Amino acid sequence: PRRRVSAPVTPAATDGDGNGSHGSGKALVVVESPAKAKTIGKYLGSGFAVKATVGHIRDLPTKTLGIDLENGFEPEYVTIPGKEKTVAELKASAKTARAVYIATDPDREGEAIAWHVQSQIKGRSAPPIRRVLFHEITKDAVLRAIEHAGEIDQKKVDAQQARRVLDRLVGYKASPVLWKTVKKGLSAGRVQTVALRLLVEREREIRAFRATEYWTIAALLEHEDQQFTAKLHHVDGNKPHIPDALSAQVIVQDVARLKTFDVT
Repeated sequence: PRRRVSAPVTPAATDGDGNGSHGSGKALVVVESPAKAKTIGKYLGSGFAVKATVGHIRDLPTKTLGIDLENGFEPEYVTIPGKEKTVAELKASAKTARAVYIATDPDREGEAIAWHVQSQIKGRSAPPIRRVLFHEITKDAVLRAIEHAGEIDQKKVDAQQARRVLDRLVGYKASPVLWKTVKKGLSAGRVQTVALRLLVEREREIRAFRATEYWTIAALLEHEDQQFTAKLHHVDGNKPHIPDALSAQVIVQDVARLKTFDVT
């Protein structure tokens, strides 16, 4: 028998700004990928409309810092250029929806996208807005996730915002220094700058290295017709220091004198 799922919508499921009134149309499901939207739409059926954000819809502005340094590094978000139509479509669909299920990816970037989508469609007359996590795109998993919809994880949102703010602060402040001192068009980043520092330090160590002669001693031995190679690792419990050929030859001669003895 086919499994049917109805949207578990109640006024108590609103986002806090709504008054419980909402449309009687299809439930709106918001995902990131258009391909994923098509597949999920087939699983959910005609009672759901599935739309894709195609990544982030809001971000820090491109021409200004977009961070209030004097007030707790509060970020200023704007709609990403080119995403105005997507945001308008989401708002229009949400107005007539009986509920909105935000099913962006289950990571901190997806959580931030969900938070931004919620910020654009919430309001006094908004439908209930729920967070859905798809860990696999199969029919059973999708239906089960809709049934167990929850709330946006603010801790993940905060983690993504912290990463984004750090990226902007490092890039916005450090990149101009590179333009003046190294080359125009270079960029500095939260990760790439630190990684570059590690590479530079390692390269300096390599260039500062001074080659020192040392020797190792190995012996070809045999036991029960099986040959094997043994290397000298310790002498009287200490790692041997063999700086030149003469020192190595002395050790070999000492071993040669002992080979006539039966060592047990």
